[in-house]
Amino acid sequence: MSDGSSITVAGGGLSGCEAAWQLAKRGFKVKLFEARPHFQTGAHKTDSLAELVCSNSLKTIDEAKPAGVLKKELEALDSLLISAAYASSVPAGRALAVDRARFSAIVFEKLTENPNIELIREEITEVPEKNAIIATGPLTSPSLANSLGELFGSGLYFYDAIAPVVEAQTIDMEHAFYASRWGKGPGDDYLNCPLNETEYLSLVDFIRTADSVEARAFEDAKFFESCLPVEVMASRGLDVLRYGPLRPVGIFHPVTDKRPYAVVQLRAENLERTAFNLVGFQTRMKYPEQKKMLALIPALRNAQILKYGEIHRNLYINAPEKLSRCFAIPDRENVFITGLLTGMEGYVESIATGALSGIQMACELTGKPWTPPPRECALGAICWWLENAPQPYTPTNINFGLWPPVADVKHSERHAAMVNRANESFKSWKSSLDSWW
Repeated sequence: MSDGSSITVAGGGLSGCEAAWQLAKRGFKVKLFEARPHFQTGAHKTDSLAELVCSNSLKTIDEAKPAGVLKKELEALDSLLISAAYASSVPAGRALAVDRARFSAIVFEKLTENPNIELIREEITEVPEKNAIIATGPLTSPSLANSLGELFGSGLYFYDAIAPVVEAQTIDMEHAFYASRWGKGPGDDYLNCPLNETEYLSLVDFIRTADSVEARAFEDAKFFESCLPVEVMASRGLDVLRYGPLRPVGIFHPVTDKRPYAVVQLRAENLERTAFNLVGFQTRMKYPEQKKMLALIPALRNAQILKYGEIHRNLYINAPEKLSRCFAIPDRENVFITGLLTGMEGYVESIATGALSGIQMACELTGKPWTPPPRECALGAICWWLENAPQPYTPTNINFGLWPPVADVKHSERHAAMVNRANESFKSWKSSLDSWW
Protein backbone atom coordinates (compact mmCIF):
# COMPACT_ATOMS: atom_id res chain seq x y z
CA MET A 1 0.00 0.00 0.00
CA SER A 2 1.54 3.25 -1.14
CA ASP A 3 0.93 5.38 1.97
CA GLY A 4 2.56 2.92 4.35
CA SER A 5 -0.51 2.42 6.56
CA SER A 6 -1.63 -1.07 7.60
CA ILE A 7 -4.81 -3.10 7.78
CA THR A 8 -5.76 -5.05 10.90
CA VAL A 9 -6.91 -8.63 10.43
CA ALA A 10 -8.21 -10.14 13.67
CA GLY A 11 -8.07 -13.94 13.71
CA GLY A 12 -5.57 -16.43 12.32
CA GLY A 13 -8.11 -19.01 11.21
CA LEU A 14 -9.02 -19.91 7.66
CA SER A 15 -10.82 -16.70 6.73
CA GLY A 16 -8.37 -14.37 8.47
CA CYS A 17 -5.34 -16.00 6.87
CA GLU A 18 -6.94 -15.89 3.43
CA ALA A 19 -7.98 -12.24 3.83
CA ALA A 20 -4.43 -11.31 4.91
CA TRP A 21 -3.00 -13.16 1.91
CA GLN A 22 -5.30 -11.50 -0.61
CA LEU A 23 -4.40 -8.06 0.79
CA ALA A 24 -0.66 -8.70 1.03
CA LYS A 25 -0.40 -10.00 -2.53
CA ARG A 26 -1.92 -6.70 -3.67
CA GLY A 27 0.73 -4.72 -1.86
CA PHE A 28 -1.05 -3.84 1.38
CA LYS A 29 0.63 -3.97 4.78
CA VAL A 30 -1.26 -6.29 7.11
CA LYS A 31 -1.10 -6.81 10.86
CA LEU A 32 -2.49 -10.30 11.46
CA PHE A 33 -3.57 -10.72 15.10
CA GLU A 34 -3.92 -14.20 16.58
CA ALA A 35 -4.74 -14.45 20.30
CA ARG A 36 -3.52 -18.01 20.77
CA PRO A 37 -1.60 -19.22 22.72
CA HIS A 38 -2.30 -16.39 25.20
CA PHE A 39 -6.05 -16.95 24.84
CA GLN A 40 -7.24 -20.48 24.13
CA THR A 41 -10.68 -21.63 23.06
CA GLY A 42 -12.40 -24.86 24.05
CA ALA A 43 -11.95 -26.25 20.53
CA HIS A 44 -8.42 -25.36 19.42
CA LYS A 45 -5.61 -27.70 20.42
CA THR A 46 -2.57 -25.78 19.11
CA ASP A 47 -1.39 -22.23 18.51
CA SER A 48 -1.08 -22.88 14.76
CA LEU A 49 -2.53 -20.62 12.11
CA ALA A 50 -5.41 -22.09 10.12
CA GLU A 51 -5.96 -24.93 12.59
CA LEU A 52 -8.74 -27.28 11.52
CA VAL A 53 -10.71 -27.95 14.71
CA CYS A 54 -13.28 -30.40 13.37
CA SER A 55 -12.90 -32.64 10.33
CA ASN A 56 -9.76 -32.64 8.21
CA SER A 57 -11.87 -32.67 5.05
CA LEU A 58 -12.60 -29.67 2.85
CA LYS A 59 -15.33 -31.68 1.13
CA THR A 60 -15.52 -32.74 -2.49
CA ILE A 61 -13.24 -31.80 -5.35
CA ASP A 62 -15.95 -32.81 -7.83
CA GLU A 63 -16.36 -29.76 -10.06
CA ALA A 64 -19.94 -30.81 -10.79
CA LYS A 65 -20.90 -30.05 -7.18
CA PRO A 66 -21.18 -26.68 -5.40
CA ALA A 67 -18.21 -27.20 -3.06
CA GLY A 68 -16.06 -28.26 -6.01
CA VAL A 69 -17.11 -25.23 -8.03
CA LEU A 70 -16.23 -22.98 -5.09
CA LYS A 71 -12.75 -24.52 -4.81
CA LYS A 72 -12.16 -23.99 -8.51
CA GLU A 73 -13.10 -20.32 -8.26
CA LEU A 74 -10.84 -19.83 -5.24
CA GLU A 75 -7.95 -21.47 -7.07
CA ALA A 76 -8.42 -18.93 -9.85
CA LEU A 77 -8.08 -16.16 -7.23
CA ASP A 78 -4.74 -17.63 -6.10
CA SER A 79 -6.14 -18.73 -2.75
CA LEU A 80 -3.37 -19.54 -0.30
CA LEU A 81 -5.56 -21.85 1.77
CA ILE A 82 -6.79 -23.94 -1.16
CA SER A 83 -3.23 -24.21 -2.48
CA ALA A 84 -2.05 -25.33 0.97
CA ALA A 85 -4.84 -27.90 1.15
CA TYR A 86 -3.80 -29.53 -2.12
CA ALA A 87 -0.14 -29.42 -1.07
CA SER A 88 -0.95 -31.22 2.19
CA SER A 89 -3.67 -33.56 0.89
CA VAL A 90 -4.07 -37.15 2.03
CA PRO A 91 -5.93 -39.93 0.20
CA ALA A 92 -9.68 -39.43 0.61
CA GLY A 93 -11.33 -40.45 -2.65
CA ARG A 94 -13.08 -37.47 -4.22
CA ALA A 95 -12.74 -35.38 -1.06
CA LEU A 96 -9.94 -32.91 -0.35
CA ALA A 97 -8.68 -34.07 3.03
CA VAL A 98 -5.46 -32.75 4.52
CA ASP A 99 -2.71 -33.51 6.98
CA ARG A 100 -3.70 -30.94 9.59
CA ALA A 101 -0.19 -30.18 10.84
CA ARG A 102 1.24 -29.92 7.33
CA PHE A 103 -1.61 -27.73 6.19
CA SER A 104 -1.12 -25.28 9.06
CA ALA A 105 2.65 -25.31 8.59
CA ILE A 106 2.36 -24.33 4.93
CA VAL A 107 -0.02 -21.47 5.74
CA PHE A 108 2.26 -20.25 8.55
CA GLU A 109 5.33 -20.37 6.33
CA LYS A 110 3.74 -18.52 3.42
CA LEU A 111 2.28 -15.77 5.59
CA THR A 112 5.27 -15.16 7.82
CA GLU A 113 7.74 -15.04 4.93
CA ASN A 114 5.60 -12.42 3.19
CA PRO A 115 7.16 -8.99 3.90
CA ASN A 116 3.74 -7.33 3.87
CA ILE A 117 2.40 -9.40 6.79
CA GLU A 118 3.28 -8.98 10.46
CA LEU A 119 1.98 -11.73 12.76
CA ILE A 120 1.08 -10.38 16.21
CA ARG A 121 0.23 -12.80 19.03
CA GLU A 122 -2.24 -10.56 20.82
CA GLU A 123 -5.99 -10.46 21.37
CA ILE A 124 -8.17 -7.85 19.73
CA THR A 125 -10.66 -6.93 22.47
CA GLU A 126 -12.77 -4.25 20.75
CA VAL A 127 -14.16 -3.69 17.29
CA PRO A 128 -11.68 -1.39 15.49
CA GLU A 129 -12.83 1.97 14.16
CA LYS A 130 -11.35 1.67 10.65
CA ASN A 131 -9.48 -0.50 8.14
CA ALA A 132 -9.96 -3.89 9.78
CA ILE A 133 -11.28 -7.35 9.04
CA ILE A 134 -12.71 -9.33 11.96
CA ALA A 135 -12.34 -13.07 11.36
CA THR A 136 -12.33 -14.46 14.88
CA GLY A 137 -14.85 -17.21 14.24
CA PRO A 138 -17.69 -18.73 16.28
CA LEU A 139 -15.51 -19.05 19.39
CA THR A 140 -14.59 -15.36 19.50
CA SER A 141 -13.11 -14.33 22.86
CA PRO A 142 -15.59 -13.00 25.44
CA SER A 143 -14.17 -9.47 25.35
CA LEU A 144 -14.49 -9.07 21.59
CA ALA A 145 -17.85 -10.87 21.65
CA ASN A 146 -19.07 -8.30 24.18
CA SER A 147 -17.87 -5.50 21.92
CA LEU A 148 -19.72 -7.05 18.98
CA GLY A 149 -22.79 -7.45 21.18
CA GLU A 150 -22.75 -3.76 22.08
CA LEU A 151 -22.51 -2.91 18.39
CA PHE A 152 -25.11 -5.31 17.01
CA GLY A 153 -27.41 -5.95 19.96
CA SER A 154 -30.17 -8.38 18.99
CA GLY A 155 -28.40 -9.08 15.71
CA LEU A 156 -25.82 -11.23 17.48
CA TYR A 157 -26.56 -14.94 17.89
CA PHE A 158 -24.96 -17.43 20.22
CA TYR A 159 -26.51 -20.62 18.90
CA ASP A 160 -27.55 -21.70 15.49
CA ALA A 161 -30.44 -24.07 15.00
CA ILE A 162 -30.29 -25.69 11.60
CA ALA A 163 -32.91 -28.01 10.16
CA PRO A 164 -32.36 -30.16 7.08
CA VAL A 165 -32.89 -28.49 3.72
CA VAL A 166 -34.27 -30.53 0.84
CA GLU A 167 -34.42 -29.97 -2.90
CA ALA A 168 -37.87 -28.87 -4.01
CA GLN A 169 -38.11 -31.03 -7.11
CA THR A 170 -37.47 -34.21 -5.09
CA ILE A 171 -40.50 -33.68 -2.85
CA ASP A 172 -43.40 -36.02 -3.64
CA MET A 173 -46.23 -33.56 -4.24
CA GLU A 174 -48.82 -36.35 -4.24
CA HIS A 175 -48.29 -36.44 -0.47
CA ALA A 176 -47.90 -32.70 0.12
CA PHE A 177 -49.98 -29.55 -0.27
CA TYR A 178 -49.61 -25.81 0.10
CA ALA A 179 -51.59 -24.10 2.84
CA SER A 180 -51.15 -21.53 5.59
CA ARG A 181 -52.40 -22.14 9.10
CA TRP A 182 -56.07 -21.07 9.36
CA GLY A 183 -55.75 -19.74 5.82
CA LYS A 184 -53.92 -16.65 7.05
CA GLY A 185 -51.47 -15.10 4.62
CA PRO A 186 -50.69 -16.36 1.11
CA GLY A 187 -51.82 -19.93 0.60
CA ASP A 188 -48.37 -21.06 -0.49
CA ASP A 189 -46.43 -19.82 2.53
CA TYR A 190 -45.84 -23.39 3.68
CA LEU A 191 -45.65 -26.75 2.01
CA ASN A 192 -47.34 -29.29 4.28
CA CYS A 193 -46.43 -32.96 4.54
CA PRO A 194 -49.29 -34.71 6.39
CA LEU A 195 -48.88 -37.75 8.62
CA ASN A 196 -51.54 -40.17 9.81
CA GLU A 197 -51.38 -41.58 13.33
CA THR A 198 -49.34 -44.65 12.39
CA GLU A 199 -46.84 -42.58 10.41
CA TYR A 200 -46.49 -40.06 13.21
CA LEU A 201 -45.89 -42.72 15.89
CA SER A 202 -43.29 -44.43 13.70
CA LEU A 203 -41.51 -41.12 13.16
CA VAL A 204 -41.43 -40.26 16.86
CA ASP A 205 -40.21 -43.75 17.76
CA PHE A 206 -37.36 -43.43 15.27
CA ILE A 207 -36.35 -39.94 16.43
CA ARG A 208 -36.21 -41.11 20.05
CA THR A 209 -33.74 -43.90 19.26
CA ALA A 210 -31.71 -42.34 16.43
CA ASP A 211 -27.95 -41.97 16.86
CA SER A 212 -26.97 -38.36 17.56
CA VAL A 213 -23.68 -36.50 17.57
CA GLU A 214 -22.49 -36.01 21.14
CA ALA A 215 -21.92 -32.47 22.36
CA ARG A 216 -18.26 -31.55 22.67
CA ALA A 217 -16.82 -30.40 25.99
CA PHE A 218 -16.90 -26.71 25.09
CA GLU A 219 -20.51 -26.82 23.93
CA ASP A 220 -23.21 -26.03 26.45
CA ALA A 221 -25.77 -28.83 26.41
CA LYS A 222 -28.45 -26.52 27.84
CA PHE A 223 -30.48 -25.55 24.79
CA PHE A 224 -32.76 -22.58 24.40
CA GLU A 225 -36.38 -23.72 24.69
CA SER A 226 -37.11 -21.93 21.41
CA CYS A 227 -34.64 -24.05 19.44
CA LEU A 228 -34.66 -27.48 21.04
CA PRO A 229 -33.34 -30.40 19.00
CA VAL A 230 -36.21 -32.45 17.65
CA GLU A 231 -34.91 -35.50 19.53
CA VAL A 232 -35.09 -33.61 22.84
CA MET A 233 -38.71 -32.68 22.14
CA ALA A 234 -39.56 -36.26 21.20
CA SER A 235 -38.01 -37.56 24.42
CA ARG A 236 -40.32 -35.37 26.52
CA GLY A 237 -43.49 -37.14 25.49
CA LEU A 238 -45.26 -38.88 22.66
CA ASP A 239 -47.37 -35.88 21.68
CA VAL A 240 -44.84 -33.09 22.26
CA LEU A 241 -43.99 -32.82 18.57
CA ARG A 242 -47.67 -32.98 17.62
CA TYR A 243 -48.32 -30.01 19.89
CA GLY A 244 -45.13 -28.31 18.75
CA PRO A 245 -43.59 -28.03 15.27
CA LEU A 246 -45.76 -30.84 13.88
CA ARG A 247 -49.06 -29.45 15.17
CA PRO A 248 -51.86 -29.78 12.61
CA VAL A 249 -54.11 -27.11 14.14
CA GLY A 250 -55.57 -24.81 11.51
CA ILE A 251 -54.30 -26.86 8.56
CA PHE A 252 -56.77 -28.63 6.30
CA HIS A 253 -56.19 -30.68 3.17
CA PRO A 254 -57.44 -28.69 0.15
CA VAL A 255 -59.14 -31.76 -1.38
CA THR A 256 -60.54 -33.64 1.62
CA ASP A 257 -60.90 -30.60 3.91
CA LYS A 258 -59.72 -32.87 6.73
CA ARG A 259 -57.09 -32.00 9.32
CA PRO A 260 -54.06 -34.33 9.38
CA TYR A 261 -53.09 -36.14 12.55
CA ALA A 262 -49.74 -34.33 12.36
CA VAL A 263 -47.96 -32.30 9.72
CA VAL A 264 -44.36 -31.57 8.83
CA GLN A 265 -44.20 -28.06 7.45
CA LEU A 266 -41.62 -26.96 4.90
CA ARG A 267 -40.58 -23.35 4.40
CA ALA A 268 -38.89 -21.98 1.30
CA GLU A 269 -35.15 -21.53 1.74
CA ASN A 270 -34.77 -19.11 -1.16
CA LEU A 271 -36.85 -16.75 -3.26
CA GLU A 272 -37.02 -19.18 -6.18
CA ARG A 273 -38.37 -21.94 -3.91
CA THR A 274 -35.93 -24.50 -5.22
CA ALA A 275 -35.03 -25.53 -1.67
CA PHE A 276 -37.15 -26.01 1.46
CA ASN A 277 -36.21 -26.43 5.12
CA LEU A 278 -38.09 -28.58 7.62
CA VAL A 279 -39.62 -26.15 10.10
CA GLY A 280 -38.66 -26.95 13.69
CA PHE A 281 -36.46 -29.93 12.78
CA GLN A 282 -33.14 -28.69 14.15
CA THR A 283 -31.27 -31.82 15.10
CA ARG A 284 -28.04 -33.44 16.28
CA MET A 285 -28.85 -36.69 14.48
CA LYS A 286 -26.02 -38.19 12.48
CA TYR A 287 -26.34 -37.67 8.74
CA PRO A 288 -27.38 -41.26 7.83
CA GLU A 289 -30.06 -41.07 10.53
CA GLN A 290 -31.46 -37.87 9.03
CA LYS A 291 -31.90 -39.66 5.70
CA LYS A 292 -33.74 -42.50 7.44
CA MET A 293 -35.94 -40.01 9.28
CA LEU A 294 -37.02 -38.30 6.04
CA ALA A 295 -37.86 -41.67 4.52
CA LEU A 296 -40.58 -42.05 7.20
CA ILE A 297 -42.37 -38.92 5.92
CA PRO A 298 -44.33 -39.90 2.77
CA ALA A 299 -43.74 -36.62 0.94
CA LEU A 300 -40.00 -36.76 1.68
CA ARG A 301 -39.23 -40.43 1.24
CA ASN A 302 -37.15 -39.68 -1.87
CA ALA A 303 -36.11 -36.15 -0.97
CA GLN A 304 -32.56 -35.08 -1.72
CA ILE A 305 -30.90 -33.34 1.22
CA LEU A 306 -29.08 -30.17 0.22
CA LYS A 307 -28.01 -29.34 3.77
CA TYR A 308 -28.10 -31.47 6.90
CA GLY A 309 -29.49 -30.27 10.20
CA GLU A 310 -27.39 -29.51 13.25
CA ILE A 311 -27.25 -27.52 16.48
CA HIS A 312 -24.09 -26.27 18.11
CA ARG A 313 -22.74 -23.38 20.11
CA ASN A 314 -21.91 -20.60 17.73
CA LEU A 315 -21.47 -16.88 17.38
CA TYR A 316 -22.54 -15.19 14.21
CA ILE A 317 -23.92 -11.93 12.91
CA ASN A 318 -27.33 -11.52 11.31
CA ALA A 319 -25.52 -10.52 8.13
CA PRO A 320 -28.48 -9.52 5.91
CA GLU A 321 -29.88 -7.29 8.64
CA LYS A 322 -26.74 -5.92 10.30
CA LEU A 323 -24.05 -5.75 7.60
CA SER A 324 -23.89 -3.82 4.34
CA ARG A 325 -22.04 -4.40 1.07
CA CYS A 326 -21.77 -8.09 2.02
CA PHE A 327 -19.21 -7.73 4.84
CA ALA A 328 -19.10 -4.09 5.97
CA ILE A 329 -20.15 -2.82 9.40
CA PRO A 330 -22.28 0.32 8.97
CA ASP A 331 -20.91 3.44 10.63
CA ARG A 332 -17.37 2.05 10.60
CA GLU A 333 -14.77 3.09 8.05
CA ASN A 334 -13.89 -0.06 6.12
CA VAL A 335 -14.40 -2.52 8.97
CA PHE A 336 -15.55 -5.92 7.75
CA ILE A 337 -16.86 -9.13 9.33
CA THR A 338 -15.81 -12.32 7.56
CA GLY A 339 -15.63 -16.09 7.96
CA LEU A 340 -17.97 -18.09 10.15
CA LEU A 341 -19.00 -14.91 11.95
CA THR A 342 -21.05 -14.04 8.85
CA GLY A 343 -23.11 -17.21 9.16
CA MET A 344 -21.43 -19.04 6.26
CA GLU A 345 -20.74 -22.59 7.41
CA GLY A 346 -17.85 -24.78 6.27
CA TYR A 347 -14.11 -24.62 5.79
CA VAL A 348 -14.16 -23.69 2.11
CA GLU A 349 -16.96 -21.19 2.66
CA SER A 350 -14.88 -19.54 5.38
CA ILE A 351 -11.92 -19.33 3.03
CA ALA A 352 -14.19 -17.86 0.36
CA THR A 353 -15.48 -15.06 2.59
CA GLY A 354 -11.92 -14.30 3.63
CA ALA A 355 -10.84 -13.98 0.01
CA LEU A 356 -13.84 -11.83 -0.90
CA SER A 357 -13.49 -9.50 2.07
CA GLY A 358 -9.77 -9.08 1.39
CA ILE A 359 -10.36 -8.21 -2.25
CA GLN A 360 -13.22 -5.87 -1.35
CA MET A 361 -11.04 -4.11 1.22
CA ALA A 362 -8.28 -3.68 -1.34
CA CYS A 363 -10.74 -2.22 -3.84
CA GLU A 364 -12.34 0.23 -1.45
CA LEU A 365 -9.05 1.50 -0.04
CA THR A 366 -7.68 2.26 -3.49
CA GLY A 367 -10.84 3.62 -5.06
CA LYS A 368 -11.06 0.78 -7.57
CA PRO A 369 -14.55 -0.42 -8.47
CA TRP A 370 -15.84 -3.22 -6.26
CA THR A 371 -18.58 -5.25 -7.82
CA PRO A 372 -19.43 -8.52 -6.04
CA PRO A 373 -19.30 -11.65 -8.20
CA PRO A 374 -22.64 -12.41 -9.89
CA ARG A 375 -24.98 -14.73 -8.06
CA GLU A 376 -24.72 -17.30 -10.84
CA CYS A 377 -21.23 -18.34 -9.67
CA ALA A 378 -20.38 -19.89 -6.30
CA LEU A 379 -18.63 -16.86 -4.80
CA GLY A 380 -21.46 -14.63 -5.97
CA ALA A 381 -24.07 -16.93 -4.46
CA ILE A 382 -22.35 -16.46 -1.10
CA CYS A 383 -22.42 -12.67 -1.48
CA TRP A 384 -26.07 -12.82 -2.49
CA TRP A 385 -26.99 -14.93 0.54
CA LEU A 386 -25.23 -12.61 2.97
CA GLU A 387 -27.32 -9.72 1.67
CA ASN A 388 -30.65 -11.40 0.87
CA ALA A 389 -31.11 -14.47 3.07
CA PRO A 390 -34.61 -14.72 4.59
CA GLN A 391 -35.29 -14.15 8.27
CA PRO A 392 -34.93 -15.78 10.72
CA TYR A 393 -31.33 -15.96 9.55
CA THR A 394 -29.53 -19.26 10.04
CA PRO A 395 -26.05 -20.33 8.90
CA THR A 396 -25.66 -22.18 5.61
CA ASN A 397 -23.00 -23.61 3.37
CA ILE A 398 -22.72 -23.49 -0.40
CA ASN A 399 -25.47 -25.50 -2.09
CA PHE A 400 -27.52 -25.46 -5.28
CA GLY A 401 -30.35 -23.73 -3.43
CA LEU A 402 -28.30 -20.51 -3.25
CA TRP A 403 -28.02 -20.25 -7.02
CA PRO A 404 -30.82 -18.89 -9.19
CA PRO A 405 -32.69 -21.64 -11.05
CA VAL A 406 -32.18 -22.38 -14.73
CA ALA A 407 -35.14 -22.36 -17.10
CA ASP A 408 -36.16 -24.85 -19.78
CA VAL A 409 -33.79 -27.58 -18.63
CA LYS A 410 -34.68 -31.17 -17.73
CA HIS A 411 -34.49 -31.94 -14.04
CA SER A 412 -31.73 -34.49 -14.64
CA GLU A 413 -29.63 -31.83 -16.38
CA ARG A 414 -30.42 -28.89 -14.12
CA HIS A 415 -27.42 -29.10 -11.79
CA ALA A 416 -25.01 -29.51 -14.71
CA ALA A 417 -26.53 -26.44 -16.34
CA MET A 418 -26.07 -24.48 -13.11
CA VAL A 419 -22.41 -25.49 -12.93
CA ASN A 420 -21.75 -24.56 -16.58
CA ARG A 421 -23.42 -21.20 -16.02
CA ALA A 422 -21.37 -20.68 -12.86
CA ASN A 423 -18.12 -21.34 -14.71
CA GLU A 424 -18.91 -18.83 -17.45
CA SER A 425 -20.21 -16.25 -15.01
CA PHE A 426 -17.11 -16.46 -12.84
CA LYS A 427 -14.77 -16.19 -15.83
CA SER A 428 -16.47 -12.98 -16.90
CA TRP A 429 -16.24 -11.46 -13.42
CA LYS A 430 -12.62 -12.57 -12.96
CA SER A 431 -11.71 -11.02 -16.31
CA SER A 432 -13.14 -7.66 -15.22
CA LEU A 433 -11.26 -7.92 -11.91
CA ASP A 434 -7.98 -8.63 -13.70
CA SER A 435 -8.50 -5.77 -16.12
CA TRP A 436 -7.98 -3.14 -13.43
CA TRP A 437 -5.87 -5.03 -10.89
